[in-house]
Amino acid sequence: MSEGARRLRIEGRVQGVGYRWSMRAEARRLGVVGWVRNRRDGTVEAVMSGEAGALEALRQWARRGPPGSRVDRVEESDAPGEGPFEDFSQRESA
Repeated sequence: MSEGARRLRIEGRVQGVGYRWSMRAEARRLGVVGWVRNRRDGTVEAVMSGEAGALEALRQWARRGPPGSRVDRVEESDAPGEGPFEDFSQRESA
């Protein structure tokens, strides 16, 4: 069963370590759609949509991140009005 779009805000050493690129690759591998971008405050923001099991797997990945990153905190919330998405993309910083 598909869940509504969810927003993640990831804090830690998550910029300059390949976090966005790696998250996009993992999301595509899992069949999750949405987007990821850097934020000016040093966090990474992602919006994701897909099957419940795939979303949970991407949530778990987001808490670890790629090698070289350090995730201190992940906040999650609903993302009403986001989507539908065709794939998982990497957006410009905001």
